Amino acid sequence: MIETNVAVKIEEISPVKTKLLFDVSWDDVKKEMDAVFRKVGETANIKGFRKGKIPRNILEMHYGDYVKGETITNLINRFYWDALQTHDILAVIQPEIEQGGIEKDKNFTFTATVERVPVIEPKGYTGLELEKPEQEVTEADIEDRLEKLRQMFATLEDVREERGVKEGDFVTLDFSVSIDGVCREDLRAENFLLEAGSKRFIPGFEEQLIDAVKGETKEINLRFPDDYYVKDIAGKDAVFTLSVKSIKEKKLPIIDSSFIENFEKFNSLDEMKEDIRKSLEQENKVRVENYLRDIMVAELLRNNEFEVPPAYVEREFNRAMADVQRRMVADGLSKQEASSMSGKFQDKYRQKAVQTVKVAVLIDSIARKESITVEKSELEEKIMEIARQSLDYEKTVKYLEDETIRENIRQELLYNKVFEFVEKQSI
Repeated sequence: MIETNVAVKIEEISPVKTKLLFDVSWDDVKKEMDAVFRKVGETANIKGFRKGKIPRNILEMHYGDYVKGETITNLINRFYWDALQTHDILAVIQPEIEQGGIEKDKNFTFTATVERVPVIEPKGYTGLELEKPEQEVTEADIEDRLEKLRQMFATLEDVREERGVKEGDFVTLDFSVSIDGVCREDLRAENFLLEAGSKRFIPGFEEQLIDAVKGETKEINLRFPDDYYVKDIAGKDAVFTLSVKSIKEKKLPIIDSSFIENFEKFNSLDEMKEDIRKSLEQENKVRVENYLRDIMVAELLRNNEFEVPPAYVEREFNRAMADVQRRMVADGLSKQEASSMSGKFQDKYRQKAVQTVKVAVLIDSIARKESITVEKSELEEKIMEIARQSLDYEKTVKYLEDETIRENIRQELLYNKVFEFVEKQSI
């Protein structure tokens, strides 16, 4: 290990902002500069000289400024990262560097100002009052899940009787839309399938569709919501001219031996019910855990007031907003529409980002104080468990080699351990 003469002073600007002041001795500067000159000399191409044999004064004439720049970069990188590790500073953003350059026979000084994760002394995480709700699985719960399975295997059949549309029917429509007397081609639809009464279309449309009969053409008058995602028609009156092409109703299967045959893992209705019971018990367990964690998080936040670094919050906020926009696009919205709609929830997601960051800081501080860690063997075991549950084991294993993903899994395991500790310490 190379010995260095570097003085580092730490100035706490705020609980989340630190300024590091470095004073690097000329000896260390000279050593680094000599090393850079040697590296440059190995590849430099100057007419009249062989590579590797160029005199130092000639190199200084041609590469002096470049060498100084590389020396400064190397010194800052080395001593900045060493200082973070030595002083246990967890930076959340690249530092703001100020330096005055290199002067011969003088120490090199620079400052690095950085946002950091605050160091806190966690309070109030033991002795919490946690009432664990009981979630017993009843026969009614099992029957309700069976009914949902019936709904999944339902079929749509044409309505044979002479009647109009009623709630629960699936109606196929052609329609056009006029706004201010102008037909909007971009809003025209053919073979549009809608479940009457589902409340999934523009408010008021489905109610006016009730009692319409197959083959009928009718007009529906309504107003687009003020917050409709297409801005130029939001809050405007519209006339829908529609024709009913077909009316279908949902037919549910009878739960008998033929229905059980849809599931290879069951030989009888009793086996299916037992499997449903176990599944519901697991769901209840997760629900109770989430309920308790919500209470623990609320109490931890109430008992610990502290500032969090804005850059950390911004990073979490951007991640959350990008995630919600991806989900909107996956649901069929354009990127522009998704961006517009997600913008309405910025305040909500920013507040959530602050909470997420605070919880992360609290979890890490409790873990550090109570010596709660995730062993390498535990991480590897969890990774293998995830891989075994995937459809493509080899592909998943390769995917899980990514260090960022592994760190996310490690962090999740740490969260679980800390929450389990807090729960055990509750009353």
